[in-house]
Order: sequence, then structure tokens, then C-alpha cells
Amino acid sequence: MTSSAADSASSSASSSAPGAPSADALTAVVTGASSGIGRATAARLVADGWRVLAVARREEKLEQLAADTGCEVLAVDVTSDESVQGLVARTEELFGGSLNAVVHVAGGALGVEHAADADLEKWQRMYDINVLGAVRVTRALLPAIRESRRGDLLFVTSVAAQEAYPGGSGYNAAKAGEHMLANALRLELNGEPIRVIEIAPGMVRTEEFSLVRLGDQDAADKVYDGVERPLTAEDCADVISYALGAPHHVNLDLVTVRPLAQAAAHRVARHQGV
Repeated sequence: MTSSAADSASSSASSSAPGAPSADALTAVVTGASSGIGRATAARLVADGWRVLAVARREEKLEQLAADTGCEVLAVDVTSDESVQGLVARTEELFGGSLNAVVHVAGGALGVEHAADADLEKWQRMYDINVLGAVRVTRALLPAIRESRRGDLLFVTSVAAQEAYPGGSGYNAAKAGEHMLANALRLELNGEPIRVIEIAPGMVRTEEFSLVRLGDQDAADKVYDGVERPLTAEDCADVISYALGAPHHVNLDLVTVRPLAQAAAHRVARHQGV
């Protein structure tokens, strides 16, 4: 075991958590696990009986996740080769070099500028996290996925990968890149016992996505004004759980999931008093 605070928290939580997974349980790495869909997915997989290594940049958030769920945690920056190599070493230590699933949730949107006014630093950051981060983690953990002989690469993209909308061009481009990564991997890995799954959520109300994108809590809250029951992180975790738990010969190539109120990325029913 390493001596980091995150590892210490996860180790004590795992040893004391009731109903801890068995040593021969399916294993998963979940990125972007400090909040939102990533956190909900890590918690759901633990509840399903998986052994989970949850990773994100914010160590204090991971410590709380470990305490709450009993999963293992590690602070990882998916944009750093060195950090991802640390993830490989920790996976080897925990799971013996064999891994059943990588759930790529790390990502996000920055800004709503039109392309003519593009902030290229934001575009670069979105590409680095959503696309290159997913490539970096996939490349690093693919040997362990192959070793399991029952592997899954699951990418959480967005309806933004399928439908452009004004103010979304940077995020549209980044998520479309991740979508094409999943498509190419499915072709490249054809014939191996590895599923490539894509889950593309529409409007999901989480505590941070719109806040990080817009930088203002009032503006973030207005995104959901009048929308009856946007998706929750737990709704998305349910779909991810189903996709990973299906018989392994069943591959859900692409699942688009939206709230009932949303017909398209740019068309959402809004009602006063909701």
C-alpha cells in the first residue's frame, strides 16, 4: 500500500466497509470520480459488488468518497503521463495487472463563446481532458483490460458529440473527438473479448458541471430553470451499471439518455413554477 492520504483513506474504508466485495469480484477504474456522474458511478459499482479504484485530481473529495463507499481511491491527473503511470502501478498493486473495466468520466465543458470568439485556451483544455485524457488512460490500462479476458472500455460522452448548438462548438468538438475515439477502438479491438461502450447523456443536473462551465452559480442555476426533472448523476450511473452488467456478448455501442423534457441539445421544455 502507498502512504498517500488518499490510499490510506481508501484502505481503511475498504477494510471496514460492510459487505465489501470479494477478492474475485469484477474490477473497475472510474475516472472523474470526485463529483457528479463519476462519483455516482463509483458508488453504484461498489454497491453492485465491483472492486473499484476511483480516480480524480481532488484528493480531499476522493477521501470522502472512500469513506462513504469503501472504494479504493487515487489522485490522478489524466492530462499527465507521469500521473497516469502512477495509476497503472496502483492498478497492478490492487488488481494484479488484470482489470475488467475502465469508465472514462473525466471531462467537462468550459465557456459558451461562439466559434468566432473562441478562447483557444479553453478549447485546448477541453480537448486535453475529454480526448487526450481518455486516450492516455486507455493506452495505459489496455494491457490490464486484455489480461482480464473480459474487458470493457466505457466512455461517458454527451449529446454534444451528436448535435451542435450555438455556444457549444468547443465542447461539441471535444466530445465528438471522444465519440470517434470510441468508434475507432471498437473497430481496432474487434475479435478481442473487449466491449467498447459509449453513454451519451443529455441534460444532467449535477453540482459542478454548469458551474465550472459558466463560472457563476446564478448562471448555472438558470440552465435548469423551468425544466421538470433533469437527469441526475445517479440516473446516468444506473445506465452505466446496466451496460457493464449485461452479458458480455451484449455490447451497447451507444446509449443516448435524456430527460423527458429534452428533445434535443437545444430544445428543452420549460415551465413556470417548476
